Amino acid sequence: MIDAVIFDMDGVLLDSEPFWQEAEIEIFATVGIHLTREQCIETTGLPVSDVVAYRHTQNPWNHKSLEQVSGEILTGVELRVRERAVLLDGVMDVLEFFKNRRIPTALASSSAMRLIKTVLNKFSMENTFSVVHSAEREEYGKPHPAVFLTTAKHLRIPPAHCLVIEDSFNGLIAAKAARMKTVVIPMAEQWNEARFDIADRKLKSLREFSEQQWNRLNALP
Repeated sequence: MIDAVIFDMDGVLLDSEPFWQEAEIEIFATVGIHLTREQCIETTGLPVSDVVAYRHTQNPWNHKSLEQVSGEILTGVELRVRERAVLLDGVMDVLEFFKNRRIPTALASSSAMRLIKTVLNKFSMENTFSVVHSAEREEYGKPHPAVFLTTAKHLRIPPAHCLVIEDSFNGLIAAKAARMKTVVIPMAEQWNEARFDIADRKLKSLREFSEQQWNRLNALP
């Protein structure tokens, strides 16, 4: 049985992936790297520090530190969240669904804790989740399972009794590696990619989540 549900943040609670793409395109251009949105999608779900390290390996620059570039991208995303972010369709209904069943929920994100707090404050959700955890506090980010395993530990729930709701393939791999049940909501442009079929359930939005879906997930071994 599922005793706890762990939500990813970006792409699950809010459509922040375009904000990340815009910020990455803007800031990487200042160090001579000109990315397309498609190239940004390749690193969806990774911590910003890993994205910056990856781009630096591809095309090294010297006049800004990796930490400075990471910070500028994060600041750009925060600004966009404050100005333009809205909750995705079905989020509040799903949270109410679990609350009514007394299923604890947690938030486990690759984003920095400062951005997580910005999002929670934006939507007055500071007290929504039993546990809030950032991969920046782990030695390895997604697709490593550490962020989910630590979250389960804080919840005091065995990983096998947790359900993860993710949008990215890196997050899905991390949840699978943690031996948790999985629901994935891929970006529209990735919906038909067969790699997402490893999830226990694949949805187009949280609006599709239902009592029937919940029962099917609980029936899985």
